[in-house]
Amino acid sequence: MQLPLPQASPHVVLQQALGLATVTVDYHAPGVKGRPVWGQLVPWDEVWRAGANENTILTFSDTLTVNGQVVPAGQYSFYVLPHAARDWELILNRVTTHWGSEGYDPKDDLVRLPIASEPAPFHETLLYWFSDVVPAGGKLNLTWEKRTVSLLIESDVHGRALAGITQTLTQNPGNWQLLAQAAEYLVQNNMQAELALRYINESIRLHDVYSNNWIKARLLASQKDYTTAIEFGRKALKMGDKNDVAFKNQLPDMRVRLTEWQGKAY
Repeated sequence: MQLPLPQASPHVVLQQALGLATVTVDYHAPGVKGRPVWGQLVPWDEVWRAGANENTILTFSDTLTVNGQVVPAGQYSFYVLPHAARDWELILNRVTTHWGSEGYDPKDDLVRLPIASEPAPFHETLLYWFSDVVPAGGKLNLTWEKRTVSLLIESDVHGRALAGITQTLTQNPGNWQLLAQAAEYLVQNNMQAELALRYINESIRLHDVYSNNWIKARLLASQKDYTTAIEFGRKALKMGDKNDVAFKNQLPDMRVRLTEWQGKAY
């Protein structure tokens, strides 16, 4: 039996969605506590557990690219190999059941990534944090004492989304709303205009409403066919119900865009 006392190095679980994937960091966070860290508490040229207690674990729910290297979905122990006068090394290792770096074996490494450590404002407790998050990825940062290192994690979000769109539409043929959503995604991301046009034409054929006509108008404008874009934009304006909240919210933007297209068409 143990007394209910706080941990010297608190347990932290951090989770971040990157595109359609999720990255989880499970670690224990030591404090500086007045000790010199880099080169002493964490010696140079020795593998460090990147936290306290048992392994720091990174979990990827999907295949991702880490600093340019493909990493399959799964759980990995995370280590740092700091150096005094050259780039540090960040390590993903396949064995996740060790106590810290005890038993660490480089033959089980999946990747080793050279990375520059950067000066940082003092931080008492070791901290993992995400930054620069966009739909296609973001940075995972480790900050402790006065140093930060970062991993760039990227996801093939558009490839995954397109595969999901194809599968969903195959399973739900004749659904005008899903077709419109698929076209909207392609228009928003300026991707595969011909496929977007096929989707939105079929959506309109199945159910002719203001929303899918407006998607088609924007698609045509993106292809610089402003004359036809104006035609479908005006049609969408006429079809919209002014008592429909969604339509009312879109109306100012629709009018602005139509004015812009008219200036480019004539």
